[in-house]
Amino acid sequence: MRSLTDQMNRTVHVPEHSRRIISLVPSQTELLYDLGLGERVVGITKFCVHPETWFKTKHRVGGTKKVDLDKVRALKPDLIIGNKEENERKDIRALEAEFPVWMSDVRTLRDAANMIAALGDIAGTKEKADEILHGIVQAFDTLQPLEEPRTAAYFIWREPYMVAGHGTFVNDMLKRVGLINVFDEGDARYPEITAQQLAEADPDIILLSSEPYPFKEKHVMEFNMICPGTPVRLVDGELFSWYGSRLLRAPAYFAGLSIG
Repeated sequence: MRSLTDQMNRTVHVPEHSRRIISLVPSQTELLYDLGLGERVVGITKFCVHPETWFKTKHRVGGTKKVDLDKVRALKPDLIIGNKEENERKDIRALEAEFPVWMSDVRTLRDAANMIAALGDIAGTKEKADEILHGIVQAFDTLQPLEEPRTAAYFIWREPYMVAGHGTFVNDMLKRVGLINVFDEGDARYPEITAQQLAEADPDIILLSSEPYPFKEKHVMEFNMICPGTPVRLVDGELFSWYGSRLLRAPAYFAGLSIG
């Protein structure tokens, strides 16, 4: 066993060569696939939709917010990988009483890089992790932010309206695009807001994410009514909020957005 410190500064005793891994976070599940772990990953959540082959074939242990402990126990994992924001504290506490649980806490691109490096080390796939990290660094180095920064509101939920706020990974991605988050204030990471608050904030652009709420074209007019004349764009939430190997694709997607 190895004694490691995870991103929540917890000491975790991890097997030298984990062979029965459960991932509780979609973006980290995709990363484990790209690290080449294959059959070593025995369980995922119902939201781990990438890669599709794993989504169709791997055992599912519930959702990110509601883990089925009995299903986890049945798989007899020797390592569980979770995330501070995406998983419930009560679930993690229950799991860590029985199994090694390594937790990430990702709020910035730097945090994501540290997480990828750490999982590469834990899995014994450092070379592949370094390759992924190199690609991500190169991709973001080519990203040119807007010449003139613009203000933005990034919506993740409807009824009630919820936006990405301070200290979120999405907020860091917005900054790298050259967008100033009008709700980057206070301590609320995903504050609920009203239509009036949106109107008063008067962002230059409104972004509607494809996840966790599946905003569609039919919702655009709703925001046009609140902020007449403000451009409203549907955006790929995975490319703004997934902090694993999908980051390789994010800069090219950002560069192609019609937000200038």
